[in-house]
Amino acid sequence: MSRKALIVIDMINPYDHQDADQLLPSAERAVPVIADMLKAARGSGSLVIYANDNFGDWRSHHGEIVEAAMAGARPDLVEPLKPDDNSLFVVKARHSIFYETPLPYLLHQLDVGHLVLTGQVTEQCILYSALDAHIRHMDLTIPRDGVAHIHADLADAALRMTERNMGARVCAAEEIAL
Repeated sequence: MSRKALIVIDMINPYDHQDADQLLPSAERAVPVIADMLKAARGSGSLVIYANDNFGDWRSHHGEIVEAAMAGARPDLVEPLKPDDNSLFVVKARHSIFYETPLPYLLHQLDVGHLVLTGQVTEQCILYSALDAHIRHMDLTIPRDGVAHIHADLADAALRMTERNMGARVCAAEEIAL
């Protein structure tokens, strides 16, 4: 039987980008939910994997990405979600957590077949990552309250697409066993 992993996408963020003002209200609502999910996953010994943008700094590593986010505009949104010593961290360059990253190999090595996708942005990175997971025949769960969006209407459509076209289970975070 394959394992389940909690994936935290792009939440280690300095919030200094073009869409930050539009993203922040949704991120503020999602952060406590994701923090609770992290606590549950860590408490149960579940895998936690961060897949995070490097913001174009190709010499950075995960520690530097965390430091830059903590020095950014909203460290209060980063602090509750910081990786612990048992968390895995994959640096990504584009929207999908799979695109040009070692994540497929890592998931195979760890026998992960079910992803719980959290993070931001629902209508971009969450959607594209869900599609890439689906084409790899992975099970998907997305907590609607554990993802953040820039455009609510596009996020709603993205979540509907993941359910309808990719077989994802979209539900409240409290309904997910980690």
